[in-house]
Amino acid sequence: MLEEHWNSESFHTLYTGSRLPARIESILDSTTTRFYGADPVANMNDIARMARVSLGTVSHVLNNSVEVREPLRKRVLEAVQATGYQPSQLARGLRRVKTNMIGMIIPDITNPFFPAVVRGAEDIAFSNGYRLILCNTDNDHSKELVHLDALRTYLPTGLIVIPSNFSDLTAQAESYSRVGTGVVCIDRLPKNWSGDSVTANNEEGAYNAIRHLLQMGHTKLAVITGPLHLTNAKERLLGFKRALREAGLHLAPEYVQETTFDKLGGHSKTQILLRLIPRPTAIFAGNDMIALGALLAIREAGLRCPEEISLVGFDDLDLAESTNPSLSSVSQSGYQLGTTAARILLDRLEGDKGPAKHIVLETSLKLRQSVAPPPAEARPNQKATPRRGTKTRPAMSNGLQP
Repeated sequence: MLEEHWNSESFHTLYTGSRLPARIESILDSTTTRFYGADPVANMNDIARMARVSLGTVSHVLNNSVEVREPLRKRVLEAVQATGYQPSQLARGLRRVKTNMIGMIIPDITNPFFPAVVRGAEDIAFSNGYRLILCNTDNDHSKELVHLDALRTYLPTGLIVIPSNFSDLTAQAESYSRVGTGVVCIDRLPKNWSGDSVTANNEEGAYNAIRHLLQMGHTKLAVITGPLHLTNAKERLLGFKRALREAGLHLAPEYVQETTFDKLGGHSKTQILLRLIPRPTAIFAGNDMIALGALLAIREAGLRCPEEISLVGFDDLDLAESTNPSLSSVSQSGYQLGTTAARILLDRLEGDKGPAKHIVLETSLKLRQSVAPPPAEARPNQKATPRRGTKTRPAMSNGLQP
């Protein structure tokens, strides 16, 4: 019933920007307290009786909405302390048409990159008196829409969203904006998004990683991308291709494999790449989870990393240091993504009405043990000395040619 009332146009017309009368506030407070099973004794009526003041005075003290004479204010606060009163956040939300809740929607809670993003957002929110509600979409846009609709009933003061696959949040964002709820998209952007955003410099990060491999002598490179309808996957592929183009190398289509951002996808696509002739001497993975699957496939094929094939990931997860060999990766700070998005949201809540902010965070290449120069026989204009008792193979056409 409260949800139905909240969604009605008349509610917003009547109460947006104003405060409910103290009597209604008291009813909401006691009703939600009983509904959620809290101590029914500790409500505003009891505070008023104990402090010998009106409900309006209690409301003004608790909400700091009107200056109250110090003796009365002191009596109210003493009664609050004596009863252990905790105001209902739902009641407060209905009074203000907002709660102190910030909704956060992420695509895959099992991906080790996203907890750092959530931690960053939660640290900023908590230190400023807000609480975070977390929703997971499993990269399913229909589930994302369900969460967006359900979050309205919590009356959030803002939303931070990492969009799912095939996401288009324009209509939902506009409906939140109409009631003063800010929305920030991070990491990847939905279609036609023109609102606040925080992303990493994906293209430049990938470009720098491939430049390093080229400088080491690699000319037979392959890439395993994430889903190319996602902006971050598309940008990383652009950086890969730009580096090759500047080096004068042609990229055959079969050396570009698209998959999901997970270990299973990386494993299956690496198996395909390892069967190509010529076999790539270096693989760039669209994220570290893809790289983990690639590393497993390399081992299963009886190949050594990096002696026979180099590998670079993207994200620089904590586990990159623990793999064998340790994984070189393009580092982006998930924590900084989260903190930056939360700060933008808080600026909006404090009255920032300026144009949309599009923050792009820089990346860096973390070099570890998974990269090395290509094997001698794979280097251009250089012949390897055959081991005794072995035959040299005839030269074959190159999938990546100058």
